[in-house]
Amino acid sequence: MDEKQSCSLPNCAQTNDQAPLFRAEAYDPIEKKIKEIDLADYKGKWVILFFYTSDFTFV
Repeated sequence: MDEKQSCSLPNCAQTNDQAPLFRAEAYDPIEKKIKEIDLADYKGKWVILFFYTSDFTFV
């Protein structure tokens, strides 16, 4: 998406938007377990938020 374009969806993130602070469970591949992460722990660092609701399920 070009920076000059805007998203027509509600609550669509744009370049340079700040994410709201939150805590969530995430899989840690180094410790090989699910643990709670806090976005505040990554302040000042580059972060990629990746999620896909049907992937990585333990069903």
